[in-house]
Amino acid sequence: MPRNLIPVSVFLLFFLVLCPFAHATRIKDLADIEGVRDNHLIGYGLVIGLNGTGDDIRRSVFTRQAVINMTKRVGMSLTPDLLRQLRTRNVATVIVTADLPPFARPGSAIDIMVSSIGDASSLSGGTLMMTPLKGPDGITYAVAQGPLAVGGIAFGGRAARVQQNFPTAARVTGGAIVERSVNYALPPSGDLLFQLRETDFTTATRMTDAINGSFGEGTARSIDSRTVHVRKPPTYTGDLVTFIADLERIEIEPDTPARVVLNERTGTIVMGQNVRISTVAVSHGNLNLVISESIEVSQPDPLSDGVTVAAPATTIDLLEDEGNLVVMEMGVNIGEIAKALNAIGATPRDLIAIFQAIKAAGALHGELVIL
Repeated sequence: MPRNLIPVSVFLLFFLVLCPFAHATRIKDLADIEGVRDNHLIGYGLVIGLNGTGDDIRRSVFTRQAVINMTKRVGMSLTPDLLRQLRTRNVATVIVTADLPPFARPGSAIDIMVSSIGDASSLSGGTLMMTPLKGPDGITYAVAQGPLAVGGIAFGGRAARVQQNFPTAARVTGGAIVERSVNYALPPSGDLLFQLRETDFTTATRMTDAINGSFGEGTARSIDSRTVHVRKPPTYTGDLVTFIADLERIEIEPDTPARVVLNERTGTIVMGQNVRISTVAVSHGNLNLVISESIEVSQPDPLSDGVTVAAPATTIDLLEDEGNLVVMEMGVNIGEIAKALNAIGATPRDLIAIFQAIKAAGALHGELVIL
């Protein structure tokens, strides 16, 4: 197999195997209950215990101020002379972020992300000091503290440096304790609003029909392409949680739009199974210009006064691959499209140009998204 066809073959195998088969999906994986969501938290803190890889406290004003505030909280006071002599690089200022899950109660542990905001080169080996985490309303909902788990390393000197991943960001599993819960409770009436993660009228209708088929007519109704209103049946009186659990297990087949997503930077192509095209002919050919240089030696005749001279020689070859014309019939599916394009030897980057040309010709029935 030619080398340039290997990425295309992998691409084709993936879609030919997966696309023709449609699978039902749980409502749990398609929609969320309105109001049941995460809440973002943020805090500003200090990481200590770094091995000379922290912020330069002489140049970082906010790091210096944070150290001063921290020493005051633990009962120390720094005089102006001590401040001028401060030279430590074992401290780094960081931003701490977390997601407060729904129904989290005081005492629950949540994960946190720690990211440097100064000129620290690595947070490896550091410990986060007690940091309040606040919501958009300015109220503290959790307090974070603990040793950092850094997934990257960085070593080097003035002339060379080796780095793997990003050592200035870290994660602490269970690094924050919830101090305050968000005031939200499931509606006692049992009326729920489910919001689809992907807006689609067909999927909303299928979800409504599936719920009514399981719990009886009138249990659910579609409000719009994203929202489905669900009413708790009388048989679940006083047990809304069990009703939600049974409802989330219902499986439906979501409808997907006809869409082709192209990423020109990475050569990635993703096509939905509903993509169709009208009858169109596609021709593909490559023009290769090969320039090679070699050194030739010019030798003078015997007993002559000439000198040996090395002269460069340039050879230019123009190679053009045979153009193949492939006709794709109207209404072909994604597997047939991929098979036809593979027949003309198209690479992923060639496919991007081909799909753009098909769309420009008006033969692609679907949305073309270019990232």
